[in-house]
Order: sequence, then C-alpha cells, then structure tokens
Amino acid sequence: MLLAIPSTAVAEGPGLGEPLSAAEIPFYATYVLPDGTGLPPGQGDALAGAEVWASTCAVCHGETGREGPMPPVVGPTDSFSKPAGQFWPYATTLFDYVRRAMPFSGPKVLSDDEVYAVSAYILYQNGIISESHVLNMHSLPEVRMPNKENFVDHWANSGETPYGGPPNGASPN
Repeated sequence: MLLAIPSTAVAEGPGLGEPLSAAEIPFYATYVLPDGTGLPPGQGDALAGAEVWASTCAVCHGETGREGPMPPVVGPTDSFSKPAGQFWPYATTLFDYVRRAMPFSGPKVLSDDEVYAVSAYILYQNGIISESHVLNMHSLPEVRMPNKENFVDHWANSGETPYGGPPNGASPN
C-alpha cells in the first residue's frame, strides 16, 4: 500500500534565537585554523591577560584557572586531568575557542588584544610560555603545545586538504 503525504507540510523549529542579518554574519563566521590562518591583528602577554582574567574569567574558572565551578584551564588538577592549556594540540585552537565562546555570559565581547592576552595568561599558567612572551598572529602558531604528539591529523595523513592548504604544512610549491 502506498501512502501519499502532502508536500505542504513544514517542520517548525523550537522558535529559538533570531536569524542573523547579512551584515552580522562576518562577525560570527570567523575561525582560526591550527596553522594560524584566520588570526587577526593584535597582541597580548600574560601580564595583560591577568587583568582580563581577573575581571572576566575568574568568576567561572577561578583566580588562577585551577578553581571555579567550570572545568579548569590550568592543570591537570585532582578533579580534571585534561585542561585546555595542557591537553589541546594547538595554541591557535585555544585562541579560537576563547574568541568565539568566552566569556560564557557574553561570548565575543573580548577584543582581539584581550583574547591574545587571555590566551597568553592560560599558556603561562600552564608553564608553556614565559610571562613576558607576546602572542600575536605570527608568534601564536609557533607555540608548541605539550600534548600535540598525542593527536592524529587524519586529514593530513590521508593527503587531503579540507581548508585549501597543503597537507602537514608542506610547501605548496
């Protein structure tokens, strides 16, 4: 038996949010790739980051990044063995996440300089960079994360370049 369903049926969503205007899309459609593609101009160090951290981040992550009701970004700690500052494979991913999603109460309110500074603070608190190390679009991709070797880049291993760049950072020539 064949059943015909009218083609005029439209599924309605939960009615959450508001559509973005064409002018708003570029503000939200930003991303940073592991190699640093997409990093904006700006700079920051851990000293500047400590100020931003105290006023914006400490309420959720604690004074040093090891405490707070949200998972710590510094560690490992007794309660959380894989903090972002130690576990993630790329420092650029840390920057991208902070830029897109933090603070939780108002994502995307931090300036690019503040995001560089907070990223530097987190990396400094994890012992990855010095307190005076200045992060910017050139120096951030050079930061070597301690757990990078425990990740596998399946795209590069298959010879694919999902973002248009050469695999494994190879020269396109």
